[in-house]
Amino acid sequence: MTTTTAELPASPTEADYVLHLYITGATPNSMRAVRNIKEICEEHLAGRYELLIIDIYQQPQLARQEQIVAAPTLVRQRPLPRRQLVGDLSNRAAVLISLGVPSSGNAN
Repeated sequence: MTTTTAELPASPTEADYVLHLYITGATPNSMRAVRNIKEICEEHLAGRYELLIIDIYQQPQLARQEQIVAAPTLVRQRPLPRRQLVGDLSNRAAVLISLGVPSSGNAN
């Protein structure tokens, strides 16, 4: 897996949501989290987000700087306040609440 990948539908200055997903290599939970957050972002934040995927095995200093203690962990950097959500992000309603995105009736 690449060290850091970025999905940049919006330019960084235009992105309403800046998200960092910390994963641990190509483990099933990490891959599930990547798939889930990409689907959520495309469905609810299309063109308004920047997603950075960081493998903490390859960049442990970034995990230390952000005080990441479990993976996968999604960190919402913007909009403030900063929020963290741990897990594979399969509970879409919880992810949307954590991101501060209004949920449509079929979020799960």
